[in-house]
Amino acid sequence: MSKHIAPEVRAVESPWLTDAGRELRDWVRDLAPLIRSQAREGERIGALTPDVLQALDEVGIYRMTMPVEWGGSALGARDIVEVVAALGEADGSAAWSAFVGVGLRNFLALQPQVVEEIRKDIEGWVGPALVGASVFATTVGNARKVDGGWMVNGRWAFGSGCKHARWALVGVASDPAAAGGTGRGVVVLEREQFEILDDRHVMGLSGTSSNSLRVIEDIFVPDYRFLDLAEFPPRFDQIRDHYSGAAFRQSGRALLMTVALSSTAITLGMARGALCCFAEQAIRRKPFTLPYPSVAEMASAQVAVGRAQAMIVLAGSTIERYADQVDARTDAGLEFGDDEESEISLALAYAANLCEDAINLLQKTLGSSTVSLSNPIQRFVRDARVVTSHGAIRVDPVAEQNGRRILGLKPFPKVGAAVPQRGLDAPRSPLG
Repeated sequence: MSKHIAPEVRAVESPWLTDAGRELRDWVRDLAPLIRSQAREGERIGALTPDVLQALDEVGIYRMTMPVEWGGSALGARDIVEVVAALGEADGSAAWSAFVGVGLRNFLALQPQVVEEIRKDIEGWVGPALVGASVFATTVGNARKVDGGWMVNGRWAFGSGCKHARWALVGVASDPAAAGGTGRGVVVLEREQFEILDDRHVMGLSGTSSNSLRVIEDIFVPDYRFLDLAEFPPRFDQIRDHYSGAAFRQSGRALLMTVALSSTAITLGMARGALCCFAEQAIRRKPFTLPYPSVAEMASAQVAVGRAQAMIVLAGSTIERYADQVDARTDAGLEFGDDEESEISLALAYAANLCEDAINLLQKTLGSSTVSLSNPIQRFVRDARVVTSHGAIRVDPVAEQNGRRILGLKPFPKVGAAVPQRGLDAPRSPLG
């Protein structure tokens, strides 16, 4: 009697993961050996290596959220999560570079004249078109209104990708009494107008070139390169009228949620990468204190890796579920409410921190061999800590915002659920 062999059962993939997204994700996975092998050098020079930058540019990472009309892929939220997570499996700095590119498509909400100026200028450019620095930060640059434009100076922190970008979008503060508006805005600077400071000396994500930018003496910025922050939300929605592709059917709110999804996808990818590295190394490593032939045969290691897997699966399910929701609602023409967006931002922040916990568990279980700078696990540990230290991904502040809603207190004004709306007063607590 022949043994019955059941047919293979394949997982049902998300309907929002497109062929273009799968193809780009698979190209990234093919590049993983190159990216990981040069990650340490990227940390040393404080930027992606020329080989990695060129490779990411050639497969289309910096065009994946650009309009189809610009030769971009205009990918939706689920595709972006897949691609960024795949990059994170290889190196957090490379994934961060892609995440920054996702957010910087927002410059398409600027004045049409500067958008067209940038489009023409970056033809053939290798790397991101634009770097953003201190746009919503508490401390920004200074802008003084003059005829036909603004005189600008200042210093702007965390300009991720600045060593590779052609333009910069930076936050400025002005006197509303003299210039009108909210007193907070952004200006676009050409590469020749700002200085990149050598101040990115940090514990993790060292290869992101997240240096500060500086303009010491006043420079002139024409009016068409300025936008008041209050104009951003409605202009996000207007983008849909000008460009095609899945990314540009999103509402302004969905666009900002996609940025949040892509940032948390970095930690998801790094946790997956750490799990793979652990499995490879645990088979070869001998435990220091117990008489097993390998770490992999330790019961405690088996429990730890199983727990880490559960953390990663749960975090991935959360991130992917909300990415699907963004694409599904975009397709149906439905919007997210304030309460929903706030709740989702908290869930995403918690998922990112869960991934960091999984990475830390794996590193401690494997032991001291992981602290070598040649071991990618220690880089995942450091990079994950930096990602989850980002203001928009810190759990407690986002939890407080949700707690205010639940307890009947007026939430703080936000652009997106985790980015402060500068230029507006915070609500006064009825408790005094």
